[in-house]
Amino acid sequence: MSSQNGDKEDRAIGTPEAGLSERRAQLNRKLDDLRVVEEKAARKSQSSSSGYAQAMKLSSEFIAGVLVGAGIGWVADKWLGTSPLGLIVFLLLGFAAGVLNVLRSAGVVEEADAKIQRDTDVHKDRPD
Repeated sequence: MSSQNGDKEDRAIGTPEAGLSERRAQLNRKLDDLRVVEEKAARKSQSSSSGYAQAMKLSSEFIAGVLVGAGIGWVADKWLGTSPLGLIVFLLLGFAAGVLNVLRSAGVVEEADAKIQRDTDVHKDRPD
């Protein structure tokens, strides 16, 4: 029975409001920790899905360039009667166009219009 008396004495010493506020603070800390974990997980899934989207975009641009080049070469061969030559030339051109499109989409190579605009801005700023 002494343990029960001790509990009653502990309760009498501390106010119930202090105990409630302490438990509420502990609960808020736990909730904050859970929110941080959930936000990290959300960022991770978002970044991986955006990475997949970027990969699909780049691969489809490359494949489209190659297929369009092959199609133009095949049509040119049928129309001009130069059986493998047109297909080979335009397939290589399509490959080069596909690589250029991928580099532009990835931001490695500037587009021609942006480069011209940048060059004209530099010449405007330079005193004669």
